[in-house]
Amino acid sequence: MAAMTIIERTEPATTADERTSLEGWLEYHRATLAVKCQGLTDEQLRVRAVPSSELTLLGLTRHMAEVERFWFQEITLGQEVPDLYCSREDPDGDFHVTEADGYAEAEAARQEAIARAREIGAARPLDSVSEGRHPRSGEGFDLRWVYTHMIEEYARHNGHADLLRELIDGVTGE
Repeated sequence: MAAMTIIERTEPATTADERTSLEGWLEYHRATLAVKCQGLTDEQLRVRAVPSSELTLLGLTRHMAEVERFWFQEITLGQEVPDLYCSREDPDGDFHVTEADGYAEAEAARQEAIARAREIGAARPLDSVSEGRHPRSGEGFDLRWVYTHMIEEYARHNGHADLLRELIDGVTGE
């Protein structure tokens, strides 16, 4: 069974400045994904939503580790960081989990990426434009946009996580 650490989520402030609000919502959604995975075995975390999909809670955890690294390290700082699970040959490798893949490693990678993202965010103004550019569009992004996108990315995938968790053991709720 997965290690049983009780995940605490802090509700975002209802009245706050822009940075506090953006960071509060991002932290809330980061914690929500961990809550959805809490108490499940690696086998349960590899359960697919439907047979035709590779969507799993473990895959979502791996995906969000990649996304954190991409938006904060590659785009915001312009650093080249190697993919953890994806490759040119397998761009969706984060979702292609096997029996050998486990949650502890994936969540550790996500937490490491989150810690680095927090450092990067804290060191930059919200209106600072990224050093890196999007590989397809060539666009730069201000930190405000990156925070907003990350909130959207987590919120969308947390909706998937809700459905997966309900499928696995019937647990519902935020």
